[in-house]
Amino acid sequence: MNRIKHIYIFIATVIAASFTVSCNDDFVSTKPLDQVSEADVWVDGGLAEAFVTEIYNGLNDGGFNEEMLASTTDEAIFTHPGRGVTTVTESRSNPQDVINWGDPRLRWNDLYSRIRATNIALENLAEPQFENTDLADRLKGEARFMRAFFYHQLLRIWGGIPIIDEAYTLDAEDFSAPRNTYEECVSFIVADCDEAFSLLDGKSMESGRASAAAALALKSRVLVYAASDLHDITTASANSSVISSFSNTALLGYTSGDRTSRWQAAQTAAKAVLDYTDGYMTSLTAPVTAEEGEQNYENISLSKNGGEAELIFARYFINAKVEDGSRAALDNGPNGYHNWAGNTPTQNLVDDYEMMDGSSFDWDNPDHAEAPYENRDPRFYATILYDGADWKPRTADVAAKDPANQIQTGTYEIIFEGEKVNYFGLDTRQSTVEDWNGTRTGYYMHKFINKDPSIIDQNTRQEIPWPELRYTEAMLNYAEASIELGQEDEAKAWLNKIRFRAGMPAITETGDALKDQYRNERRVELVYEEHRFHDVRRWMIAPEKFGEQAKIILVEGKLKTGANVTLYEYDTDNYDYTYTVTDLDPGFENRQWLDKMYFMPLERDELNRNESLIQNPGY
Repeated sequence: MNRIKHIYIFIATVIAASFTVSCNDDFVSTKPLDQVSEADVWVDGGLAEAFVTEIYNGLNDGGFNEEMLASTTDEAIFTHPGRGVTTVTESRSNPQDVINWGDPRLRWNDLYSRIRATNIALENLAEPQFENTDLADRLKGEARFMRAFFYHQLLRIWGGIPIIDEAYTLDAEDFSAPRNTYEECVSFIVADCDEAFSLLDGKSMESGRASAAAALALKSRVLVYAASDLHDITTASANSSVISSFSNTALLGYTSGDRTSRWQAAQTAAKAVLDYTDGYMTSLTAPVTAEEGEQNYENISLSKNGGEAELIFARYFINAKVEDGSRAALDNGPNGYHNWAGNTPTQNLVDDYEMMDGSSFDWDNPDHAEAPYENRDPRFYATILYDGADWKPRTADVAAKDPANQIQTGTYEIIFEGEKVNYFGLDTRQSTVEDWNGTRTGYYMHKFINKDPSIIDQNTRQEIPWPELRYTEAMLNYAEASIELGQEDEAKAWLNKIRFRAGMPAITETGDALKDQYRNERRVELVYEEHRFHDVRRWMIAPEKFGEQAKIILVEGKLKTGANVTLYEYDTDNYDYTYTVTDLDPGFENRQWLDKMYFMPLERDELNRNESLIQNPGY
């Protein structure tokens, strides 16, 4: 009975306390101490700025993901199986097995979530409730730019998408929305860029934030894409039966209008970027030396020593904050340095680097085949780690095996206990150091990785920004539009500015040869910056470029007569080297191209949620 009595007393006490609290209005109106109400955010300039700043988290880690977009192209392969990359490279994507990029910047739901945040900001900043109107204009400009940026990501992956320019609330009558036409989407994004420019022009912006120059650069990119073959339905239909048989081609490109005027708009937009801001070493009238060219390209990729002038809009990192995007060196570096070799360059890419004299590399040329890594475009050396390349000091546990600190991706003869034996390089998949992380192509990335020996990639995170938009892209956009408009001298003048900075000779080609030269220049200059995935598609050269199996290199070093090497290092005095190009094992990845992959599939869940959506062709 005592236990029951105590229970009744406890209940009575709780009821009395509840009654007392209910009579205390101050307690009832108490606000959470760890939250800020929406009403409070938009009456306070600082809180409003914090809301807009959070929208930038939609950039995630930039392109510095463990699985980079480069590995869905002919730039690289992803070393580790089972990550969904092959659904793209083998054209196996479908609505049930949609691409698993693991990158919120490239996913439908995540992008629309960020767009909703920009819409909330724009609605609440339309009539600012705080006094600082200059801050309000800046925040509106940033929100406009970020909305345009997120929409452009959707557009270049899926084609026309639903344009949502308001923040839905729970009492909305209908949450479904049809896809807008490609042309409508381009116009919407361009309008946002123009408005962002007008709001941000003349304002000094912190690095990493949207700016007037960024608005111009994004507009330039969108208009160059819009003028391209893939989005001119007459051209696209002639090149693809999948597109020509689709009944909703307005979702994919322009079904009417003057293509020349679209190229003129693209040229004007690109020139606006070039006139508004400056890049890095773009006024040269002759090539720099090879050494200077390599250093210039490295300065750009590391955003240091003046190269940071290239950046128009970027995702920045600091060592004080641990983020996946700051571990690009660990993700992609050689296994012989205890790194993971994630996205390794293909031989297809390596072969597209010119010789120093501007001629094409050719395996049928005996001199080229004998020494494939000599006298190449200086950007090659700042981008690719190849067999025999000098690199950082090895870690303490490996240092004794390689005092020369050279990349070892081959098989070499050495003398062991008086006998000639084969020795597998430290950076191979037969290495004594983390062999499971070895390259499958015979190469490693150098670009975006600082060669400073004090930076131990295994442990130290980097502060290298991811370039979302940079000045040279606008130069290339301008050159491309000029070529399409028949203004070849103008195009070559701007292309040669880029080449002179890299130590390469002037372009002299004309006609189709000039177009091919331009496309290769863009490939080399913007490699690993997520352009190739989109460029090859918009040029409609994917069957040739992405339909080809990835190529790899096999390197073998044979001891010369009389050579007595017991500890390997690259040395042409002791070794004869042979280089054999072969296909990547199709059992690991069997690349093929199907035209449905010009546009990605909408996920089945999205189609089920929104019956107004139309699936892309081929799925």
